[in-house]
Amino acid sequence: MTGLALTAAASLRAPVSTEAFDEDLAVSFFRDLLGPFGTKPDEERLRAGTRVQHRQLAETLAAADGIRGSRPQLVVVAHALPDLVPFTAVAPLLTERLGGAATCFAISEQGLAAPFTALRVATAYHRSARADEVLLAVLEQTTVPQPFPLVDENPLIDSGVVLTLSATDAGALALDRAGFSASVADALAGYDADGRTLVVLGSWVDAPVPGGYAVHRAEPGGYCTGVWLELAENWQDWHRKYRTVVLCDTDPRDGRTCAAVFTAR
Repeated sequence: MTGLALTAAASLRAPVSTEAFDEDLAVSFFRDLLGPFGTKPDEERLRAGTRVQHRQLAETLAAADGIRGSRPQLVVVAHALPDLVPFTAVAPLLTERLGGAATCFAISEQGLAAPFTALRVATAYHRSARADEVLLAVLEQTTVPQPFPLVDENPLIDSGVVLTLSATDAGALALDRAGFSASVADALAGYDADGRTLVVLGSWVDAPVPGGYAVHRAEPGGYCTGVWLELAENWQDWHRKYRTVVLCDTDPRDGRTCAAVFTAR
């Protein structure tokens, strides 16, 4: 069976909020959510935030060139930071926008590992003949109701990525594997250091890369989205220039490294 390969992508960085935001409703929701834990929302923080919601990110990306014609059998939304207000189930929303026939769900509570896990799930669905086209959305919004060091101490931006992976034999970057890795060096084991292997590092990675590999570092601003923004914006060029593309990121909250490997067909 032909494996999954990246065939289309779209990205979005720092959009301006276009969604109506009911401050009173949001504050009421967070009071109910946080009250049992003896705390309350910071109303001034909510008002001062960018207030870009997952729904806006998802709908904008679903309408992008190369994506709006997708008809996936599986839609997976991956995120590390929560939605501003979780009043819209975004995976079903994307499914409705893209044909309405997909199995859909979200993966969260894994930090920046969520998209890597989503790719493993996508591979399993394809291998079991349940999905020949998969849409992965990686979404990040930065308005939170309480102090949160990751957001407060880093210049994060609202951002989002969608990737379409399809069963194809040529003209794409084929997904080889994805998941946790002991280190960046471990992720590169077995891939030649001959200049034709590109290592895409998240902005959080501070481990050295062995000599001989081409290196591209993600711009600061994305926690969960960092390396995926770079992939979405550069994959066609990388497909022409490199034999192997290895995405590596290290979560600053727990130190775990993840890797995803794509090879040019």
